[in-house]
Amino acid sequence: MSSNSSFSPLNLSQFPLKSLIFFIFSIFPLVNGRSLKSTHHHTTNLDESLTYLWPLPEKFTSGNDTLTVDPNLTLDFTGNQSVVVEEAFERYRKIIFKHGGRSGESFDVSKVTVIVHSDNDELKLGVDESYSLLVTKSNEHSIVGGVSIEANSVYGALRGLETLSQLCIFDYGVKTVQIHKAPWFIQDKPRFAYRGLLLDTSRHYLPIEIIKQIIESMSYAKLNVLHWHIIDEESFPLEVPSYPNLWKGAYTKWERYTVEDAIEIVDYAKMRGINVMAEVDVPGHAESWGAGYPDLWPSPSCKEPLDVSKNYTFDVISGILADMRKIFPFDLFHLGGDEVNTS
Repeated sequence: MSSNSSFSPLNLSQFPLKSLIFFIFSIFPLVNGRSLKSTHHHTTNLDESLTYLWPLPEKFTSGNDTLTVDPNLTLDFTGNQSVVVEEAFERYRKIIFKHGGRSGESFDVSKVTVIVHSDNDELKLGVDESYSLLVTKSNEHSIVGGVSIEANSVYGALRGLETLSQLCIFDYGVKTVQIHKAPWFIQDKPRFAYRGLLLDTSRHYLPIEIIKQIIESMSYAKLNVLHWHIIDEESFPLEVPSYPNLWKGAYTKWERYTVEDAIEIVDYAKMRGINVMAEVDVPGHAESWGAGYPDLWPSPSCKEPLDVSKNYTFDVISGILADMRKIFPFDLFHLGGDEVNTS
């Protein structure tokens, strides 16, 4: 999975919500490998010499055959039962067959075999996301046929399913899902262990469902870390049980995240092979903290940075970190540390 080493995280709070959603979903044609449509209602001619996979796999070979895919595609999972893989297969099957498909015919691909060599589904930075993907025609003469994904972890299998979904294209003429340029043999692994997207919900509150849509989009591009910039000087939207007045610094009481909301986001992301790295900016960018606990301000007229001359300030920080550790299991946690005005 190639990436660009010069990439810098975008501060999505700079964009209006409609622009943000447009930005996220504008990557769909790039990562799906499906037919592109122009505003003039004619199919864009694709350059058949190019490989429409994103990110481009590390190694791959292809052929000249076109295979048809059975709408009743089934999963054959080798190993202990994995909810991560099973739910991913169902998600991708819905994506692949979102336009439906003809039934009752003979298809070249009717089964996806997934082999995972480890039962451990712990998601950590550096987890093995490598996989191999083989796509060949099934017939009575072939020893190996259909689709086979082999990986060392369930998260490698997720990346293989994403690549498979990009290979599947709906043919509007015959109304079947096809895989072009078969047989395919792909060996892939990430170029970078950390492939992240920054989301700032302190400066621009986003509902849970929108965050989930962004996470879903990240999985299409094989990104694996959501850098969630939750708290900043503009608002403190997260519930902290140890200091329950902190989220009085939210924009409104309706623009908040409960502990259960945050856990739901973490679990949703994990099912897509994405870690959530939370950020709490200290000691600067913390004006919103004082809405609930004014003693954290140096004075009523000086509302940031946090008053580091008081032990109480460090007690609050310790309480926040302890509570957030229960919510966010990822090894990395971001403390900001920028733009501390000491004048």
